[in-house]
Amino acid sequence: MRRHIAGELIVSFVPDAEQRLWRTMTRAKHQLTRDRVRMHNQIESLLEEGRIKLSGWVSDLFGVSSRRMLRALAAGEADPAKLAALADRSLRATQEQLPDALSEASRMGALHREILGLFLARLDLIEEQRQTLDRNVAKALQAHHEAVQRLAEIPGFGIASAQQVIAEVGPTAASFPRPEQLSSWVGTCPGREESAEVSKSNRSPKGNRMMRRVLTQVANAAVKSKGSVFQILYRKMVVRLGHNKTIWAIAHRLCRLTWKILHLQVRYVEYGSRPNPQAVQKRANKLIKQL
Repeated sequence: MRRHIAGELIVSFVPDAEQRLWRTMTRAKHQLTRDRVRMHNQIESLLEEGRIKLSGWVSDLFGVSSRRMLRALAAGEADPAKLAALADRSLRATQEQLPDALSEASRMGALHREILGLFLARLDLIEEQRQTLDRNVAKALQAHHEAVQRLAEIPGFGIASAQQVIAEVGPTAASFPRPEQLSSWVGTCPGREESAEVSKSNRSPKGNRMMRRVLTQVANAAVKSKGSVFQILYRKMVVRLGHNKTIWAIAHRLCRLTWKILHLQVRYVEYGSRPNPQAVQKRANKLIKQL
């Protein structure tokens, strides 16, 4: 108590009621996304149990053509030719390949069809709820639309990931005076476990789990952005560190960049392979000081 009164204790970051509501909506949306992936796996497993390998001939099992065929299959249609005729002409599979993939539809039992119908109904409910949350999140963050747009300009980011970040740290990251504090709170910075001046581990500390997940996903997308500085950095570091550690290092850099864009309200500038003027000047000053 005395240390708290003296101001020696660091107060934990507790967002206000409005930001807590943002967090609730974005985290619920993430959970629905996970439920959709789980439903995809369950439907694919059910089809394979009925010896129907539709996912091998369509790029998206939940696409328009696939859903028409799945709904007809759940409704009792057993003719492979009629099921294949429901697919669009632009589908990757030909009209000869689809009937072969659906050849076992006539042997699919009534219980399998009923379960497939239940899965499809639950899938429609999940997607309807996701759309409702999308609208609610966009409405709640309407006043901070500019911050969302500035953050979405970073390679790897998008509107959805930018909204999740702002829901976690706030539209200006005002609770974190420095980028080092934000990266420490998120848990992307290197750890420091020392005893008798001997480092035992540099494992990153435990931080905000949602932010760590978003930054890891963004880092994996950013390294695939052609011509971006993150792709160049990835190619330089992956040989020495490997994929996982390189992605984590890029997530750390993205975390600090996120603080700069939100806190200082600046826009992202892509230099790519061009030298950063500020970095060049900083390097020149360092060399002059050494001389």
